[in-house]
Amino acid sequence: MFKLSRRRSADRQVLPPFEGGGPAGAVRATFAAGCFWGVEAAFADTPGVLRTAVGYTGGDVPGPSYRQVCGGRTGHAEAVEVWFDPAQVSYPQLLETFWRIHNPTTRNRQGFDFGSQYRSAIFCHGTDQQAVAIAARDAEQRSRRRQIVTEITPASAFYRAEEYHQRYLEKHGRVSCAVTPAGQAGGRPPQPHRAGEQGS
Repeated sequence: MFKLSRRRSADRQVLPPFEGGGPAGAVRATFAAGCFWGVEAAFADTPGVLRTAVGYTGGDVPGPSYRQVCGGRTGHAEAVEVWFDPAQVSYPQLLETFWRIHNPTTRNRQGFDFGSQYRSAIFCHGTDQQAVAIAARDAEQRSRRRQIVTEITPASAFYRAEEYHQRYLEKHGRVSCAVTPAGQAGGRPPQPHRAGEQGS
């Protein structure tokens, strides 16, 4: 297991996505679908979604940095935590967005982004979400020829990513960052991340 140095651990303060949890009455959902910049943008633009945060989850290294996650040894996925108002948008509707914005049939890859940190995954907060996610996956599978490889698993600790990753596309006036089916999420062609770019 990769161990953080004492100095690095002290320099990097790990905070929850939102202190005190989400907004009153909101429900939490967590998704991984490749580069978290574009995934966050898609959910943040969904009516009924109240807050979002990008971060790392699903692994076994506490308080990981972006660089560590990219190294592929933490087990974490780039993920987005979504707080939504169930009176305005349902969990099944969020799952529809999830299937639409990425390719759930490619294992550990979205477009030019390779690695387990880019895997397709639904991190479920409770057995009800898990049952709905499994049913949604099975329904989605009937419309696809290739096998869906999306991981459906109970949610674990979520570590908020570095601040420059939060709302990245919004801050930089960009539409998308990841390859999605049929050029969705802005319709731009696939663009690999350049070496040295602070990207996801």
